[in-house]
Amino acid sequence: MPSTTGVVCPHCGWPDGAEPFQVLSAHPTGAGGTLWTRCACGSLQARVVDGDGTRVVSRGRPSPAGC
Repeated sequence: MPSTTGVVCPHCGWPDGAEPFQVLSAHPTGAGGTLWTRCACGSLQARVVDGDGTRVVSRGRPSPAGC
């Protein structure tokens, strides 16, 4: 799943173009699809998959330790 952004998670440095740590759900759309994923640090991500590649379009913060 190549990333077109070339960026990394601001919380842990995991590359956006790398395989997501965990895929929570996948939904087809008219343009390609939407993936809800969880990064290695626990951050929730929304990824858009289309003809231009895969991009993280929304990213949450990791849960505080111990929660």
